[in-house]
Amino acid sequence: MSYCMAHRGWSGRAPENTMAAIKLALAEPGIQAIEVDVQLSKDGVPVLIHDFTLERTTNGSGLVKDHTFEELREWSAGGWFAEEFSHETIPALEELFQAVSHHSCRLNVELKTAGNLYPLLAEKVVELVEKYELISQVCLTSFDHEIIKRVKELQPSIKTGLIIAGKPVLLREQLVETGATILSMAYPYLTKEFVQTMIEEGYEIFAWTIDDASEIERIRAWHPDVCICTNHPDRMLSLTH
Repeated sequence: MSYCMAHRGWSGRAPENTMAAIKLALAEPGIQAIEVDVQLSKDGVPVLIHDFTLERTTNGSGLVKDHTFEELREWSAGGWFAEEFSHETIPALEELFQAVSHHSCRLNVELKTAGNLYPLLAEKVVELVEKYELISQVCLTSFDHEIIKRVKELQPSIKTGLIIAGKPVLLREQLVETGATILSMAYPYLTKEFVQTMIEEGYEIFAWTIDDASEIERIRAWHPDVCICTNHPDRMLSLTH
């Protein structure tokens, strides 16, 4: 019943968007998907990090886009979480793709951008998806609808999704306009009827980010195909099926 997506890797047990969190998720058979966030370094390397700034999740400072990949690698991306992870660095997206090459785990790659912050983000990510032959395994999602349209222009076979925090009108029209078949929505805005209707219409629903076991149990009961995105996959896996 429903499937489990590890939010930013297994971020309840290891620092988010690091290879440590990703490897923990890959080692757990009950986790069917992993969500990560991608931006570009100053020299155009797709890297895994959520915030546009470095302060919260690294011991660096400033904007991600203002530093080369080599500079970004100099900082710890895990020391803030626990001393044992102080050696973790900001991974390249390519490292993740190499790690999943022998796994069936699905990847939800969120394209983090705003305005014209990363004009080549879609191109760089699609290029890597194609290089590692992960078109059937990777979906690309974003709050930015224009970049999702761009992905579809570059590679129509890649599954794409819109990330929504709210319950906007003309939602289906936005999905059709962007070519997206996935709706990644903040779970408080979801209802049982809405989830069931959208899935019956052929859309996938990613419900994020649910960390309370009782809420996970309530929402996953709505439909066997709803995807639960959580920082704590163990709380979902411990529930009886």
